[in-house]
Amino acid sequence: MANLCEVCGKSTASGMSVSHSHIRTKRTWKPNIQRVRAIVDGETKKVNVCTRCLRSNKITRA
Repeated sequence: MANLCEVCGKSTASGMSVSHSHIRTKRTWKPNIQRVRAIVDGETKKVNVCTRCLRSNKITRA
């Protein structure tokens, strides 16, 4: 599944994991993407949406 919200465009973020001894290694943060049926342009489609957009009612579920 694509790690991209089709509503807000939220995708995988990258950064550093910093240990207690300050050793830095690369890591990623993935958004919580759900595949839901939603009404888009008057028809029902399956879209990949983050849970933040679902909770704030940025789409109408079918």
